[in-house]
Amino acid sequence: MELFEERIEEFFSDFGKGRKMVLSTSENDRVSSRMMSVVQINGKFWFQTDKELKKYHQLSINQNVALCIDNIQIEGICEELGHPLDNATFCNVFQECFKGSFDAYSSLKNERLFIVKPLYIERWIYKNGLPYIETFCFENNKYSFERYSGE
Repeated sequence: MELFEERIEEFFSDFGKGRKMVLSTSENDRVSSRMMSVVQINGKFWFQTDKELKKYHQLSINQNVALCIDNIQIEGICEELGHPLDNATFCNVFQECFKGSFDAYSSLKNERLFIVKPLYIERWIYKNGLPYIETFCFENNKYSFERYSGE
């Protein structure tokens, strides 16, 4: 198996099914961020939001987004998929990971489902007290793991 594929499978396995992450969106060079309940399915990141909110408007203008949690940064392209309840795969995983949010929001008329296809993932890893940067570039399936020296 190619190194990129092997390592990205390990990354997604470590990441798990769902996490609360910071989603950053922008419009006209103005960036905003907020916490979101995000699930990972087959190497893509899924979330839902109300079509009346600022983030929905920003996503309709600019599909470039970033997700962040702990030592992980993800840059990707976001696409609207319709109403959350129209996607059984999403609903099963979202309900398992975030039952309260699923029950409160998924059936609302204005909710919309989004998927983020990652373009670039960066993760800082510390081994024996030393910092390393692990990167995944999806455009050319390039993987790197390099010690950070600060020089």
